[in-house]
Order: sequence, then C-alpha cells, then structure tokens
Amino acid sequence: MVFKRLLGSIGVGGPAVDTILTSGAVPPGGSLTGEVHLRGGNADFDIEHITLELVARVEAETDDGEHDGAVVFERFGVGGGFRLAEGEQRSVPFTVTLPWETPISVLHGQPLGIVLGVRTELGVAGAKDKGDLDALSVRPLPVQEAILEAFGQTGFGFRSADLEYGRIGGTGQQLSFYQEIELTPPPQYAHAVNEIEVTFLATPGGMEVVLEADKRGGPFTDGHDALTRFTVSQHGIEHTDWNAEVDSWVRRLVEHRSSYGSHSSYGHGDTHHGGHHDDKHHNEGHGHRSGPGMGTVVAAGAAGLAVGVVGGMVAAEVVDEVGDFFEGDEDEGGEG
Repeated sequence: MVFKRLLGSIGVGGPAVDTILTSGAVPPGGSLTGEVHLRGGNADFDIEHITLELVARVEAETDDGEHDGAVVFERFGVGGGFRLAEGEQRSVPFTVTLPWETPISVLHGQPLGIVLGVRTELGVAGAKDKGDLDALSVRPLPVQEAILEAFGQTGFGFRSADLEYGRIGGTGQQLSFYQEIELTPPPQYAHAVNEIEVTFLATPGGMEVVLEADKRGGPFTDGHDALTRFTVSQHGIEHTDWNAEVDSWVRRLVEHRSSYGSHSSYGHGDTHHGGHHDDKHHNEGHGHRSGPGMGTVVAAGAAGLAVGVVGGMVAAEVVDEVGDFFEGDEDEGGEG
C-alpha cells in the first residue's frame, strides 16, 4: 500500500478524471451542465476538490509584438471532500452559470475561430493534481444573433473574430478581455471604412454594443478609427427592426463627429474619433490588431454572417487547439 501511494504521488496509478459536457452550445449567462467521471487508481485517494475553470485564448499587444496567452476567466467548485476507493467509479453532476460576457464561439452552429475550454482540476491528497480539458461551445444570445443577422442582411461579411486583452473605457466591462467580431463593409460603406468591429458586453437585462470602424483616409486626410456605443435591451427583440437599427448605427459611426464617453440610451450612441485605440483599451498599453486572423471569409445575403464561416476547417482547428494551446499555459491570475 505504501508503494502504491508513492506511485500515486508521482502520477502513476492515481485516479483518472473525464468531464462530459451535456448542455451543448450555451449562451452567455446560460447554464453549463455535465458530469465529472472519476475512476479510482491503484489505491484509495482523498479527493480534496473538483474545480472547473473557464479558459480562453486571448491576444495581447506588448512592446515586443503581439502574443497569444490563456486566461482563466471563471472558476467553479463542483465537488470534493470524499474518499475515492481503489478502482471505484463515481460521477459528480454539475450545473454552473457562464459569465454574461463569455465570448461567442459559434453562430448558427458554425465556429467563429474563438478558442474556449473547460478545464477540470482534481485535487488529490498525496498526489499530483489531475486535469481534463474540454472544448466549450457558446452560442449568441437572441439579441446578439438578431444584431449579427442584421449586419449580414445589410450586406456586411464576416472576416474574423478574436479576443483582445484589455478594457474598453467608458463601459461596464467585467472581464479582463473582450471579443471583437470583424466585418467587411458592403458597397455603400466600402468607400468610408475598411472594416467594422463589433463587441458585445452583455448583462442580465441589457447589453452594450461597441462598434469601431477603421475609416479610410481621403485625398487630404489620414485614415483613423471611430468608436461608438449603444445600449440595447434583451427584451422585446421581435418588435425591433434590427436591419434599420443596425444601418442607423453604422451611419452614425461613419458620419458623426461627437465625442465618445458618456453612457448612451437605447438607439442612441456616442462617437469618438482619434488616431489610435488608447481610449478603447483604457490606457492599459495594449495596441490593436487588424487583419483576418483565422482567415478571410465573406458572408453574403439573407442567410446572414454564418454563411461565410468555413465551418469544417475552422472546427477541426479549434478542437485541435483547445488541447494543444491550453496545456500548461493558463494564466492563473485571471478572472474569478
């Protein structure tokens, strides 16, 4: 028995953990359900804790360039405080709630290239912590889907999506990073902007929509960025003409010259123009990346943005990346 415990302490013959997510794609603020399956090792072990961590691949700009890193943005204790007998099999069910600002990783069932994971940590007395990592799939809230669909109906195409480390000044952002969904403009706006980036910051009752345009320069002016923000409700979505609403947002973003910063009411926004993104990143020293990221794909027409996502290729890449990228690379100083 002593020899068995010694083997367990160095990771040989210890308990095994396998987490199964049963809820499928979950919206921000939704319930993530599943079971943690445990299989006893070659001896009895005391299970001190079972912890789930939500992990995201995030990009950050530093003085020496752009870097990818992993951020733990939420932690949940789902069990522990029991003895797992030799060879015993036990399942621990769980239900946890995703943060409202959890990024969207799929649209109409097609992946957007965002890498999210659920890591299970099994704290075992007298042995190394065991771990398991599973891909997390997050679908949009109804209001987010309606807005993205309206962009697609208006003629915008999906370019890429990524997660940026930093904070957007003047918003109620809670996480240490935010999602940017980069869109290519339709012909009526192509002369004015190179691309528009959409960021959603959801709360239980409403949502801030931050739009940023990379504006083209003219014969006597340089190109610059424009930023505007709108607040919408999560209720009464079906009573809003989202095509008209989104088109008015874009026109305001392209044409207006008012200052950005104060909180806006539904259907109204504030716009900021400047030569860089310090305001968006709340002076945290992080720059901004433009470009296709996971690949340039274009959506078109009434089916919305999801038409342009190369589902199979991106899905396989995301599944491979979850394990390869997160292993041993989590930022233990993340949210939660």
